[in-house]
Amino acid sequence: MKKLNLFNKFVFFLNSIAATTLLLSYILPYIEPERSAFISVLSLTVPFLIIVNILFVIYWLLNIKKQLLLSLIVLLIGFNYVSSLYKVSSSKQVEDDQNLAVMNYNVRLFNLFEWLPSKNVTTEISKFIADKNPDIISMQEYRLDNDLQLKEYYKFEVLSGKKIKNGQAIFSKFPIINKGSIEFPNTYNNAIFVDVVKGKDTIRIYNVHLQSLKIDANSDPLKNETSENLFKRVGNTFRHQQSQADLFLEHKAKCKYKVIVCGDFNNTAYSYVYNKIKGDDLSDAFVEAGNGFGRTFNFKFFPVRIDFIMADKNFEINSFKTFEVKLSDHFPIMSKVKVK
Repeated sequence: MKKLNLFNKFVFFLNSIAATTLLLSYILPYIEPERSAFISVLSLTVPFLIIVNILFVIYWLLNIKKQLLLSLIVLLIGFNYVSSLYKVSSSKQVEDDQNLAVMNYNVRLFNLFEWLPSKNVTTEISKFIADKNPDIISMQEYRLDNDLQLKEYYKFEVLSGKKIKNGQAIFSKFPIINKGSIEFPNTYNNAIFVDVVKGKDTIRIYNVHLQSLKIDANSDPLKNETSENLFKRVGNTFRHQQSQADLFLEHKAKCKYKVIVCGDFNNTAYSYVYNKIKGDDLSDAFVEAGNGFGRTFNFKFFPVRIDFIMADKNFEINSFKTFEVKLSDHFPIMSKVKVK
């Protein structure tokens, strides 16, 4: 430190804060929001913290300073944790006639309130889906819209609300032999499921939509709300998400079929609910076969991945792709999986 000029001493001070915070974030997936919702809120900032620490490493490297070791060591300690932010282009794009193509898409009410300038978002989504031709489609923030033209699909939907009925839907090219909803108390969010038959296999598809953070994708979260109120509101949301995840897992534990979980968790891969839902028996399709940042939410400040496709150990994950089509505040994702 003595050999650093005043500016670099200040930079190293900021570096120390960023590195320490990232190091602490490694335990976030194991802290129940019920115990410390305030600390759990930090999980939303992890992508930003990773990027900032990488920038500090680059800064010290260019200046040939040993201070680069601070962030470098912290990044290496959490290598598996950090590496989930960005995946080097995967070569795992296996085409197989036994693949099951699964898409997840939060459609944001098909632009009902005209957040986007386009007047025919539903038609464009229909064309997009027809082009990608998934076997299973899991939708959140879905509502009935006559412009949604999906041919040759069976459908199960659960809608609620007084003025605008909306909710979750699952579309399947395979027959649905069972279906149901896991109701979350005091919210419009829920989880739904269908059992579909593909050949000799019965597969359970879950569509999970956890409590929303209600953060605008393109506005500063602190612009119209104090940091204290924001942390309190987000902390309460995380508590709801924890109880909702527990209800979902209680239901899933009773399932005797092969399982695929899709959904909008409204939280990142560094959160308690992600870690809890994924558990030891599910694989994250992006981690297994994705590439790039895999961002699924159009947040302008840093890449955020809050939408997921997971499959249990009965499946091989053969591909994963995020489509950056701006027809919602979320981007659709699709994975191709095969029963082992």
